[in-house]
Amino acid sequence: MIRVLRYVAQFLYSLYGLISFALMLLILLPLVIISSFFGKIKGGNIIYKICRGWSDIQFIFWGMWHRNIYESPHDRSRPFVFVFNHISYIDIPIIMKSIRGQSIRVLGKAEAAKIPLFGIIYRKAAIMVDRGNALARARSVQEMLYYLKQNISVVIAPEGTFNMTGKPLKEFYDGAFRIAIETQTPIKPLLFLDAFDRLSPDDFFSLTPGKSRTVFLKEIEVKGLTMADMPILKKKVFDTMEEALIRYNASWIDKKGNEQ
Repeated sequence: MIRVLRYVAQFLYSLYGLISFALMLLILLPLVIISSFFGKIKGGNIIYKICRGWSDIQFIFWGMWHRNIYESPHDRSRPFVFVFNHISYIDIPIIMKSIRGQSIRVLGKAEAAKIPLFGIIYRKAAIMVDRGNALARARSVQEMLYYLKQNISVVIAPEGTFNMTGKPLKEFYDGAFRIAIETQTPIKPLLFLDAFDRLSPDDFFSLTPGKSRTVFLKEIEVKGLTMADMPILKKKVFDTMEEALIRYNASWIDKKGNEQ
């Protein structure tokens, strides 16, 4: 009986979270559309300010509180290639809560643009990539290069999709590291420690209130590196993030029964 009551409560809370999310998007939509007329740089920066305000309000509705943990000082005056562990549907609002005081653009999967309502805002805010289309991939790379040259950071999930392996991380794609080397932009790894607990990637109705923490690890410099160094750089970032996730006892490692 208790299990049934918990399931019903969980379902109702998740439904409430989904409805509040949709209502917030309806409010944001006209603001985002108007902002988009101000151009890729100015208009895009306004859109991200709007999205940050949205995340603040959304977290209140969801009963979540956020905290950043800085393992080393974070210099907001310089651009970074931010990389993060992709573990939940709420990674985007967590990004908006985490990275403040500097301009960013998020690289996202093209298929997310098909989500009703959300997709309209997503197309205005994200750099979209279709990994199955070589031309689209090349276009997204050029966009990221453009923004980095404008002193705007880019945010990339190097795993490409949700980590469902039960390990701290799944295998990384090359893109983030190629871009970092080509633009000589340092990599800043981020860890989303509680995203899995707030909303599991394999259960859309598992939303729960609670804490949200982002760990800012020390940036990894790429100055002087060439494309020949890309595999070593990728492994260094992977190992750094994996070690930290184990050190912080990331919950999905235990829950999947595959702790390393």
